[in-house]
Amino acid sequence: MTEKILIIDDDVDTLRLVGLMLQRQGYQIIAASNGSQGLAKAFEERPDLILLDVMMPDMDGYEVTRRLRKNPTTVTVPILMFTAKTQLDDKVTGFEVGADDYLTKPTHPTELQAHVKALLARSGPKEASDVMTTSHEHHGYVIGVLSARGGLGVSSLASNLAAAIFTRAQSDVILAELTPGQGTLGADLGVPNQKGLTEILQGSVVEVTREKVVSSLVAHGSGLKLLLASENPRDVTLTSQVQNYEALVTRLSTLARFVVLDLGVGLPGFVQKVLPLCTERIIVVEGVPSSIQHSRMLIDGIADLKIDRTSISVVLNNRQRSEAQMQWAKVQEQLNHSVAITLTPAPELFMQAIRMQTPVVICQPTNITSQQFLKMADTILEREKAR
Repeated sequence: MTEKILIIDDDVDTLRLVGLMLQRQGYQIIAASNGSQGLAKAFEERPDLILLDVMMPDMDGYEVTRRLRKNPTTVTVPILMFTAKTQLDDKVTGFEVGADDYLTKPTHPTELQAHVKALLARSGPKEASDVMTTSHEHHGYVIGVLSARGGLGVSSLASNLAAAIFTRAQSDVILAELTPGQGTLGADLGVPNQKGLTEILQGSVVEVTREKVVSSLVAHGSGLKLLLASENPRDVTLTSQVQNYEALVTRLSTLARFVVLDLGVGLPGFVQKVLPLCTERIIVVEGVPSSIQHSRMLIDGIADLKIDRTSISVVLNNRQRSEAQMQWAKVQEQLNHSVAITLTPAPELFMQAIRMQTPVVICQPTNITSQQFLKMADTILEREKAR
C-alpha cells in the first residue's frame, strides 16, 4: 500500500518542492498550509507520516505536535519536524512535545528521503496503531429523522422513537437534536438552555473529540442520553459548520447502540453530509397534498445523494383528527414510496407528555399511539440484527 505523507508548512514553495520530490519517490502527498488545517487533515486522512514546519502564523509546530499526541487517532503517527530553527533548545523542545525526528532547512533531498524512510520503517504496519481509532470502534445504528417542511412533528417522532427503542432494547440510546437556534426538546423534556451542541459547532473540527461529545450529553429520566439544540435564534448560523456535524455524528455513532438524529427540515448542507452516515432515514409526512408533494421532492433529493431509496422510511403523521387527511394508501400512491406506518392522532396525549416532561411512550405506554412507536422500534431492532 502506498504510504501517505502529510506536509504542514505555510511556505508554498516548500509544500510544492518537497511534495513533488516525495511524490516522485512513490508516496501519496497531502498538503496543509497552516496548523489548524494540518490538524484537521491529520485526523481525517490518518497519514503514515507527518512532515511539520515549526514557524507558522496561526499555530506553531510545537502546539500542533502537542494536539496530535493528545488525540488517539494520531498519537503514534511519526512526526518529522522540518524547519529553519537550528538552535539546540528548539530541537529539544521539538522532541519534548513529541516529535520523532528533527531536520533543519535547507537539507539535501537524499537526506530528507533517508529520514522519511527510516521513520516509516520504524513505525511498522499502520494497522498496529489503529486500535484506538474510530475506524475500529463499534458503530451503532444511526437513524436520521427529517421532513420536507416544518410543523410536521419531527422532534416528537424522534424523541418517542428513541424512547421506544430504549424500552425494547434496554441498551444505550442517544437522541441528538441537530437544529441549533430551533431547539424544542430541551423545554419539552425538562432540560432547557443546553449549550452542548452550540459549543461543539462553535469550535474547530479538531476539537470535536470523543471526550467533548460525551461531556455534552445529558442523562434523562426516560433512560435516554440527550444532545440538545439551543433555543437562541442567533445560533441557527451554526448550521454552516458542516465538518463539525460530520465529525459529531461519527463520534455519536461510537457511543451508543442506537442514535436517533432530529435533522429538522429539508436538505441544508449539514443534512446532506449527515444523511450518508445514517443507517436509515425517516421522513415525516402529513396526509395533505402540499406535504406529499414536498416530501416526494425530498425523497428524490436524498436519492440524488446516492442513498438507496430502500433505506428511506416514510411515517404518515396525521396530527389532527380531520376528514381532510388522506388515507395511507392514497398517500403512498401520490408519494410513489411505501408508507411504513401511520400514527394515530393524539394531540391530548402529546400535551400530557409535555406537562410530564417525558416522551409519550414513557408516560402512556399502553396507548395506541405509543404502541405504534413501539412497533416501529421492533422493526428497527429486526433490521439492526440483520445488518
